[in-house]
Parts: sequence; structure tokens; C-alpha cells
Amino acid sequence: MNKIAVVGAGTMGNGIAHVFAQNGFSVNLVDLHKPQLEKAITTIAKNLERQVLKGTLSQVEKTNTLQRIQTLEKIQDGVQEADLIIEAATENAEIKLKIFRELDQFAIPDAILASNTSSISITRIAAVTKRPTQVIGMHFMNPVPLMKLVEIINGYATDPLVTKKIIEISLQLSKTPCVVNDFPGFVSNRILLPMINEAIICLQEGVATVESIDTVMKLGMAHPMGPLQLADFIGLDVCLAILKVLQEGFGSPKFSPATLLVNMVAAGFLGVKSGEGFYKYSSGSRDLIVSDSFKS
Repeated sequence: MNKIAVVGAGTMGNGIAHVFAQNGFSVNLVDLHKPQLEKAITTIAKNLERQVLKGTLSQVEKTNTLQRIQTLEKIQDGVQEADLIIEAATENAEIKLKIFRELDQFAIPDAILASNTSSISITRIAAVTKRPTQVIGMHFMNPVPLMKLVEIINGYATDPLVTKKIIEISLQLSKTPCVVNDFPGFVSNRILLPMINEAIICLQEGVATVESIDTVMKLGMAHPMGPLQLADFIGLDVCLAILKVLQEGFGSPKFSPATLLVNMVAAGFLGVKSGEGFYKYSSGSRDLIVSDSFKS
């Protein structure tokens, strides 16, 4: 596998393109919106420059990495020669199903189709293609260049040889692959999102402030980041979408989203991406500009 296509140039897509290109792969980064592609390349360049400044990457390696990434605005043009195609669109089932129908139409017969979904059924995604044995989940963690885990999700029909190839390619990226089976939320978000939701309920009920809740979890449970700040980084809209998948998939009230979360998303307070969630952030940055949110 030498030719990779990444469909979706948002936070996850540009991170995935970054790590593949840095590890010697030729990458087509595909997005329907040219400004999103331009923003993605700018983000990748900035992240590579940080690596140069830290001494973990040379200037030549940075230049070579950027040269391996080609941006395209049409799926057909971007995927038709790729050996592995990774969908990294927003966490919306209908959007992903539409993309996979197109990928199945334009990809070469032997291409593996992977989804970076964090909760949506791989079996459901594979069912809209004529190659369900070649469809698999490849769930990277954010920020992709730094986080070591790749959660590999087998659909009902995924060929074991496809799983083996994805494990091997994950190792080539210096990632740690963990293979799981296709249940709502898989392992990562089945455990993580109920914890985040419970932290939001604690805030909603006035148990403690944003800062106190996060400090308890950081210092008491050795979490590198508190659950409310992590929710801001993930995106509160994404957290809500995943909880809805869990609630629908398991039919259990324990996955019901907190009212506060629902209201914040409706009001447009989405976390880092909107500049404010449980915390406020400087424009276009993950840097906190206040110690606590307006919520108490």
C-alpha cells in the first residue's frame, strides 16, 4: 500500500494525512470545499513546524512530507488509484453512507475502504457497498500526530486478511493498533462518553464547577485532561452525536445525553471549534483564555 486517500480535510482528516505523508506514503486529501483543503494544509504545515522546533523532525522531512500530499475537490479524482481510502467526514451516519456508496463506485476493486468513525456501525457502512469484506474501521485519536492508538473495528463481514493489513499499516505509522468488534461506540467511546456525560450532569446539578470537576479527575484519577475540557476538544456536537448512537444502539437510559449538553449544542457552544464550550478559547486556538466557563 503506497497510495492513500483521505476523504474529509477537517481536524481528523488533516491529522491522518499528516501521519501517512510523514511516514512516506503518497496521500490524496479530498474535500468538496477548497477553503477547507487550504486550511488543512496550513494546519499540517504548522504542526510539522512544531515538530521541527522540538527537534523531532528535520526541515527537509517537513518539506518532503508536504510534497507527498495532494489536495483534490472531487472524490472520483482523489480515490480512483488509492490502495487504502480512509473516510474522515463528520460523525453523521447519512453523510458517511453517501460517501461509501461513492467510494465503492470509484475505488479500484482491491482497495480497502476504512472509516474513521468513532461510533457508527462498520457493518451498516459496509452494507451499502458491494465489497463488505473490504470495509473496516480505522479510528484514530485526536490529535492524530501525537496519539498512539488506532482502534481497528471489524464489521460483520470484514475479511481477516484486511484486518491484518490494517494492523500492519498502523504499525508502519508507529501507532498501536487495538482490534475490537462492531458494537455501538466500540470500546473507546462506549466507556469515554458516559463518563463525559456524567461530568456534564454533575455540572448541571450544581455538584461542582467546571474547574473543580476537571481538577478532581485530573489529580484524583490521573487523567491528563478533565472530562469537560476533553469534551470541548472533541466538540460538544460530536459528543452529543455519539451519545445518541449509543442510546439508540443499546436502548438504555444510561446513555441519555445531559440536558445541559443538548442545550449548549443548540445554542452553538461547541467547544474549541466555536471558541466557547465549558471553557473559552482564543480565536482559532486551543489555548484557554479564562479559567472557568460562564456555567457554574
